[in-house]
Amino acid sequence: MQFPSAIVSPMVAPLRLAVVGLGRMGRVHALHADELSRETGLCELVAVSTLDRGQAEAFLSQASTKIPVFSSIQDLADARICDAVVIATNTSLHEEHATLMLKAGAKVFLEKPLSGTLNGDRSFSGYLQAHHPDDIMLGFQRRFDEPLRFAKEMLDGGAIGRLFRVYSALEDSAPAPNGYNSTGILPDMAIHNVDEVLWLTGSLPASGFVLGSNLHSHRLTTCREDFDDAMLILDFGNEDGKGLLAEIQVSRNHVSGYRGETILYGEKGQIRVGRFNANPREVIVEAFGPRDHAELLVSRSFLTRDYHEALPEFIDRFGAAYKEELRVFINACLARQGFPVTHLDALRAQEIIAAAMTRVLSTKDMAPIAYSKA
Repeated sequence: MQFPSAIVSPMVAPLRLAVVGLGRMGRVHALHADELSRETGLCELVAVSTLDRGQAEAFLSQASTKIPVFSSIQDLADARICDAVVIATNTSLHEEHATLMLKAGAKVFLEKPLSGTLNGDRSFSGYLQAHHPDDIMLGFQRRFDEPLRFAKEMLDGGAIGRLFRVYSALEDSAPAPNGYNSTGILPDMAIHNVDEVLWLTGSLPASGFVLGSNLHSHRLTTCREDFDDAMLILDFGNEDGKGLLAEIQVSRNHVSGYRGETILYGEKGQIRVGRFNANPREVIVEAFGPRDHAELLVSRSFLTRDYHEALPEFIDRFGAAYKEELRVFINACLARQGFPVTHLDALRAQEIIAAAMTRVLSTKDMAPIAYSKA
């Protein structure tokens, strides 16, 4: 995939950028915006907006320059001091905040999801398509992850032949934090995996179903979710006898540490991206040939960034990808180019999850199994 790099018919650089929300993702985006400002000169972080003064002071203590803090996004919009904005507020506020900034003339980078519900996503996407079809980019950082992009290049280059199965896992070591607003483990977590599968395969599933359960971590948080473990199965059909299946596993129960893993199964071998590792900042990509000559085709280690501060555990794995997607957003704004991930991608992932959720099998609904004592 080619990302915007050269600036053509540019806006005036640097791009004036603001960040709304300084919670666990907003803090990361603000940090990256400040770094990109110093490293590239293509953007300038001109403001942040948050209701939490403590969050603002913690960030400003590390920022390279002093910038204004708006306690109201309405005040930020009225100030007209930014060309673009990163929105990382609570999911329930995404539509309101994004619409406000779009009407103020800013390009918007919005953390996933659009709204958190299928009806909300459809309504918001319809508005965006009618009024701002080219003004918003969605945050699906896996598309910008170097190990996954390396695997996709191998896949597209035919290294393992025809793809017939994808396994994608995302497992947290602890429940969502107290007070976190989740619309369910699948819309909150698996939306990343679904988008990853669609991006890797270039296909849309024909059907799917969900198996969900509550096994451990739901008892440890005030955050209410439907499940703390879930498996989403997507069937892409079997045209001409060439089927494709995706298995997506998400969990809050991987107590040994954060786990992200993707395995691509092909007729001539497999590609594995990541596995649980005692070193959370090393990602290993391996490709193997078929059994009759199952040599290791590729083995490459990617070392991720150490931020030297307490950040959410998934930043150890995807920090560089989050920074890269923001760089792409900035370059696209300056070049007046379309964004590589839009509201339509977010809607598509949500529609797939919602459709599969209509066929939910929960462990509590299963009939007991009668075992023979013989």
